[in-house]
Amino acid sequence: MNALSNLKLPPWLQGLANSRNKSSLAAPILIIMLLAMMVLPLPAFVLDIFFSFNIALAVIVLLTSLYTVKPLDFMAFPTILLVSTMLRLSLNVASTRVVLTEGHNGPDAAGKVIEAFGHFLIGGNYTVGIVVFIILTIINFTVVTKGAGRIAEVGARFALDAMPGKQMAIDADLNAGLIGEADARKRRSEVAQEAEFYGAMDGASKYVRGDAVAGILVTVINVVGGLLVGLLQHDLSFADALKNYTLLAIGDGLVAQIPSLVISTAAGIVVSRVASEQDIGTQVVGQLFAKPQVLYITAAIIGGMGLIPGMPNLVFLLLAGVLAGSAYMMTRKAEEGKIAEVAAAEAAASPAAAPEQEEASWQDIMPVDTLGLEVGYRLIPLVDKTQGGELLKRIKGIRKKFAQEVGFLAPPVHIRDNLELKPSAYRITLKGVEVGMGEAFNGQFLAINPGMASGTLPGMTTTDPAFGLPATWIDANLRDQAQGMGYTVVDAGTVVATHLNHLITTHASELLGRAEVQSLLDHLGKDAPKLVEDLVPKMVSLSTLQKVLQNLLMEGVHIRDMRSIIETLAEHAVHTQDPGDLTALVRIALGRAIVQQLFPGASELSVMTLDNRLERLLMQALAASGPDGAGIEPGLADTIAQQAQAAAQQQEALGLTPVLLVPGPLRALLSRFLRRALPQLKVLSHAEIPETKTIRVTALVGQQPA
Repeated sequence: MNALSNLKLPPWLQGLANSRNKSSLAAPILIIMLLAMMVLPLPAFVLDIFFSFNIALAVIVLLTSLYTVKPLDFMAFPTILLVSTMLRLSLNVASTRVVLTEGHNGPDAAGKVIEAFGHFLIGGNYTVGIVVFIILTIINFTVVTKGAGRIAEVGARFALDAMPGKQMAIDADLNAGLIGEADARKRRSEVAQEAEFYGAMDGASKYVRGDAVAGILVTVINVVGGLLVGLLQHDLSFADALKNYTLLAIGDGLVAQIPSLVISTAAGIVVSRVASEQDIGTQVVGQLFAKPQVLYITAAIIGGMGLIPGMPNLVFLLLAGVLAGSAYMMTRKAEEGKIAEVAAAEAAASPAAAPEQEEASWQDIMPVDTLGLEVGYRLIPLVDKTQGGELLKRIKGIRKKFAQEVGFLAPPVHIRDNLELKPSAYRITLKGVEVGMGEAFNGQFLAINPGMASGTLPGMTTTDPAFGLPATWIDANLRDQAQGMGYTVVDAGTVVATHLNHLITTHASELLGRAEVQSLLDHLGKDAPKLVEDLVPKMVSLSTLQKVLQNLLMEGVHIRDMRSIIETLAEHAVHTQDPGDLTALVRIALGRAIVQQLFPGASELSVMTLDNRLERLLMQALAASGPDGAGIEPGLADTIAQQAQAAAQQQEALGLTPVLLVPGPLRALLSRFLRRALPQLKVLSHAEIPETKTIRVTALVGQQPA
């Protein structure tokens, strides 16, 4: 007993014994079954079982392909195609052995399935059987399999060409806050799987074509070999040998070719379908029989043919009646639906008794929305819940991502329609004032050229409203082509959402009101109540804190680390109450986060600096004029702006973030001065750079030409 308990099984056998997923045994069992059919002699009854299983497998694959919504829902299809082909070839080997060894005993020597296909389907006439077999093989080889292989080849090519554009579209949605990191990873995986699927289908279709050729050769070899065996070994007459072995060979060929044709048809269905949320059956019924006018015209044509003498009048007239009746029922159902819609609209539109005109009151004064989105009437479906408006969900995602990245919750976006706008136009307002405007065409896609797209697209040329990149509005059927050419393709809702997200981030300082600051303090007070109580309002007023936070947001500095901000203000508020000075001190405390935001993961910082002479000149001007910098000579100011712009463009051309590193006293002055002309330029002080970072100067602003 102890010896048995200490007995160790081989690793592969332990894996099979410990496997909880019984389906993992299917592949080894199938391999063993295929080898057994090729090597071991099988009795006729076992052959009947395997032939029946082969037919059932073909029907299951066909029905699964019909109910598949997307090709990726049936990712195992290329492998199933290969395995089913090997199964048919193994059955051919096993049945050939039985036909040649037992064929002299009669047409049922190879089992009931081959006998049924040899007698029932072709009436026992081997000439008819040969013709039927050749026709089925030609259909499978030259029509179904060849067409499916060509579609798979083209699909694989387009899927590979479109991968960069699809990846860029996923990155754009991720950056705009429309999807999360998990959704992005899932979409990237689906894009890669789609390309692999079509590539695998392109290769697997070659197996089916080879199977068709092998079926012809196996059948011919069985006929010739059977004649030789019957004549030379069993002393049969030529007529008996020809009848027995030919019927068995043709039955064997048909029982393999019919499942092969069914699976080839399934392959064509899978690779030829267009992406939709419906299966094939629903698509066919919903689109082929959707228009009663088509059924009326078809019924008239078929009925006219039924009136011609010599035609099968009853069949044609009966079919025409069925088509006309179906069209009438569809028309009547559509009219009833319209009547119900009109009645509902009239009931909703019937006004109640007009109330007596009331006097004006304070209730008539409507507050101004902090954030507003006005849309033309053609964009209403994007923001209407009843019509599945996706833009509402995307705006929620934008606010959530903004709160996570910037550090406070942006006000809600109030959406309304505006008939004064163009039908496809939209307008974004901040405190009632327009800050952005654009057009988005519902049902079309915006193909944005990120700078590496090849070729042009037919459509309306425009620019991306958020970042000003060249773009083109295209029809939906050109989406895959545009992605394959390197364009970033987004729908109308994404265009509006991206524009809104960009403007919210740009105007973050204006969105931070006193109510938002108080909400921030209340939120922080749940974890550190004493810290908040000691600062506001004992040491710093709420308005001063708001101004400091607005100064940070104005220069793109996130305020997520409110604890560090509060602690820094509490430390220095006893010495100064000036918001500018406090902002500079807070920036030093947040220096590591600021540098991380501008140079993610970099240990060496490539920056621009001021020439020594220009730096001394600006320090003297600052000392003479004060922190507002009003004493800078206009000609010098223009020179600084021009050279800073040239240096920033040089940085961007090298793929670097344009950052100007200056002494602490000059930082606020130059940042305020250059912000309007160069919004992409960030100005840092030496004190804000962590000691662990190294600095590499790439350009000097104010350097005199040699």
